[in-house]
Amino acid sequence: MTIQEKQDEIIEEFSIYEDWMDKYSYLIELGKELKPLNPSQHSKENLIEGCVSRVWLDAEMKEGKIFFSADSDAIITKGIIALLIKVVSGHTPAEIKDADLYFIDKIGLRENLSPTRANGLLAMIKRIRLYALAYDAKSKQRG
Repeated sequence: MTIQEKQDEIIEEFSIYEDWMDKYSYLIELGKELKPLNPSQHSKENLIEGCVSRVWLDAEMKEGKIFFSADSDAIITKGIIALLIKVVSGHTPAEIKDADLYFIDKIGLRENLSPTRANGLLAMIKRIRLYALAYDAKSKQRG
């Protein structure tokens, strides 16, 4: 499934819910589905700067694709990072780097977050893109 197809699926899933309390509940459920990180992954290097809550994001390259894992100490934030991972994990660095993450605005996520959570969302996206850039550069050096 492409990044665009995953985003369209999420837009459809969120359209089921009328109000934002239900959407927040869905986000919380997504966060609960995240696989727990190994204790070693709760490292300073994996901690995302710019988030009020603590969010850890790790990435691993397998067969040319990046697979993300994450955790947070806040339930809504954990749901947000789970949503982002659902879209980008398992894709090539180039696909992730060039992806237009339009689903964020289509489901109304950005406008329904507090300013601090919105900043955290941007920090998460930035870190995901940095991983993609780093892995892309690394693969070009090998190639």
